[in-house]
Amino acid sequence: MNCIIIDDDALSRRVIEEFVGRTEFLNLKNSFHNAIEAINNSDDIASDIDLIFLDIEMPMMDGLDFLNTLKNLPQVIIISSKEKYAINAFDYDVTDYLLKPITYSRFYKAVLKARNTHESKKHRQLDEIFIKKNSALVRLKYDDILWIEALENYVIINSFTEKFTIHFTMKSIENQLPSSFFKRVHRSFIINISKIVRIEDNSILMKNNEGNKIIPIGKAYKEKFMNDINLMGR
Repeated sequence: MNCIIIDDDALSRRVIEEFVGRTEFLNLKNSFHNAIEAINNSDDIASDIDLIFLDIEMPMMDGLDFLNTLKNLPQVIIISSKEKYAINAFDYDVTDYLLKPITYSRFYKAVLKARNTHESKKHRQLDEIFIKKNSALVRLKYDDILWIEALENYVIINSFTEKFTIHFTMKSIENQLPSSFFKRVHRSFIINISKIVRIEDNSILMKNNEGNKIIPIGKAYKEKFMNDINLMGR
């Protein structure tokens, strides 16, 4: 996701720049010390920017006035030292509101929400992929995919009706599939979370046309996976 930072506080700006640099799905396009500078240097905000990290209290033009100048508003995460602007900020349907000083864990939670919203919009119409099978291309809807399994330099895409073996890495296919639907749970497995029957300890039960499939949850993936799913009764 392409993003920009607008904040007159130099220390806060550097912290957000560092946090963006740590987050692989964010691409910092520019960092501005006030809203006027952003307006004068970012004619392509509406078309090229997916996310704005925005301070509110700034000289010459505050953050909310800046939002009023944009016709097509990208996602916005407010970064402020004061809570009092939160109600007005959410009138602009901002993605999140972060209070300074910001921790990386709180920052990551906010940008993950932004990414999920971004991908949901992007894939709302594009809800399928084409897979090469012999000399033909087969249309496969995301909803028909159960799980993806690594096999040396190939991956096996398991659907309700058949299996597709393609020359792809797990990392590449993970990047191509929407993370709001598909989660990496093991170095060898990506699952469609809507097809989970049950989660028990370190395994996931998935149902297919042959019965049930038990998929392991890797130690390196368990914490993130459990944080990402909609878990009640924590």
